[in-house]
Amino acid sequence: MTERLAAAMAEAAQAVEASLRDLLPGSEGHTARLDDALLYACLGGGKRLRPLLVLAGADLFGVQRAQSLRVAAAIEMLHCYSLAHDDLPCMDDDDLRRGRPTLHKAFDEATAVLAGDALQAQAFAILADPGTHPDAAIRVELVAALAQAAGPRGMVGGQAIDLEAERLAVAGQRMDMAEIARLQAMKTGALIGFSAEAGAILGQASPAARAALRGYAADLGLAFQIADDILDHEGDAALVGKRLGKDAAAGKATFVGLLGLEGAKARARQLCEAAQGHLSPISGDTGILHALAEFVITRRS
Repeated sequence: MTERLAAAMAEAAQAVEASLRDLLPGSEGHTARLDDALLYACLGGGKRLRPLLVLAGADLFGVQRAQSLRVAAAIEMLHCYSLAHDDLPCMDDDDLRRGRPTLHKAFDEATAVLAGDALQAQAFAILADPGTHPDAAIRVELVAALAQAAGPRGMVGGQAIDLEAERLAVAGQRMDMAEIARLQAMKTGALIGFSAEAGAILGQASPAARAALRGYAADLGLAFQIADDILDHEGDAALVGKRLGKDAAAGKATFVGLLGLEGAKARARQLCEAAQGHLSPISGDTGILHALAEFVITRRS
């Protein structure tokens, strides 16, 4: 990782952490357990990749940092909601996330469900607030775009396909490459795509610039998931912070299983370079976005 990217990631993480503390309710009264669960879900570290994409994209178009931080925090809340629900016994049944107990283990299953619901609602409340942008049309566009990225043809739909992949595996069937790519484009890529374009929406960027960022994010999101599959195969659980080898043990198709380890690494490299190529029409300093694409496929956690 370049020193510049490392500094940008650290700065973004610190700023988003502060925004999350400001935008989440304090612990009080009979909702204290829920309030504490929201903080636990959101303030547990992580790469803050999606917030960094928002901030880096917004900086290209002169967006005020106070506005882009609100959007970054909203996206991180929605992402954290998805992790809380994804870890539940009825979904992926994970006990470890970011090197510590998952939300339902630290609290209980009912609280984890409620915390996820609350984080999703809070994310949209932040986007709809005039503090995010004075132009109501911009706020509506942000709300609509995030709803699409998170909904039945986005993240939630991708999770549904993932559950179907598990059922197929039990029956001795496996999804092919196109099906797995669609699954990941929805489950992981859709929210990454919104994160990359959100700054352009705030900055009222040109259609060409927005299209370039969407193309960048599509390749970045798939490269991110292939890198996850590689880490699941050969990563260090202590660094990754969660249980490894779970998908292979369940018989689910992965990019490593379909392409082989070296083939998956080669494909991730191709996607990294393709993502970087999408940035060429954008004026301004896209160095952070270039470096982020490289980081996605070389990270160890």
